[in-house]
Amino acid sequence: MMKLLISIFFALSCVSVAYGDGLKCTLKPADIDPTKWIDMVDPCIKYLENQVKTEINAAMTYLSMGAHFARDSVNRPGFSKFFIKAASEEREHAIKVIEYLLMRGQLTNDVSKLLNFPLKTVREEWTSGVDALTEALYLEANVTKSILNVIRVCEHSKTHLGNVVNDYHLVDYLTGDFLDEQYKGKRDLAGKVSTLGKMMSTHGPLGEFLYDKKLHEEL
Repeated sequence: MMKLLISIFFALSCVSVAYGDGLKCTLKPADIDPTKWIDMVDPCIKYLENQVKTEINAAMTYLSMGAHFARDSVNRPGFSKFFIKAASEEREHAIKVIEYLLMRGQLTNDVSKLLNFPLKTVREEWTSGVDALTEALYLEANVTKSILNVIRVCEHSKTHLGNVVNDYHLVDYLTGDFLDEQYKGKRDLAGKVSTLGKMMSTHGPLGEFLYDKKLHEEL
């Protein structure tokens, strides 16, 4: 009951302002700068935002690969499953970059504006499993190159005053969480291209069929 009376009192106090008795129901603004803690510089932000686009485009290409090998006219469920999984991983990378930007106080507007760009795949059809895996290897090499560019820029970014800034936390985050996975992924793809190429050179289309069954069982 006491809490209810207190609430009614403050409500009446606020309403009484309309009758000119001089009462005001206002709170003193906090004496802080709400943006002072944000310390990312523009060049670094721009490259990191572009990395989101790079990851999304890679995800779209992998989705296209997965759909291609799932067609009844191709029917390679192992390759389809492998590339669909790769698409999911690239999407997760994009989400991680977005979450990092949010943690650092960026993306104060609608996140959808960051993704407002044409979504297109590199290709829509592939002649064989070796062709698709080779394309995937090139794709991962480009993603790795993009991450390295972000690291280089964020290691030597300039503020509007001309001071050189090294974003140690972001550089360490990208180096530890992203680059390690990229290099392992490229090595795995290179090995798959090599193994499948040898199987096809020995057994022809049967080699791809057997390798597809192996992929499906592993995933």
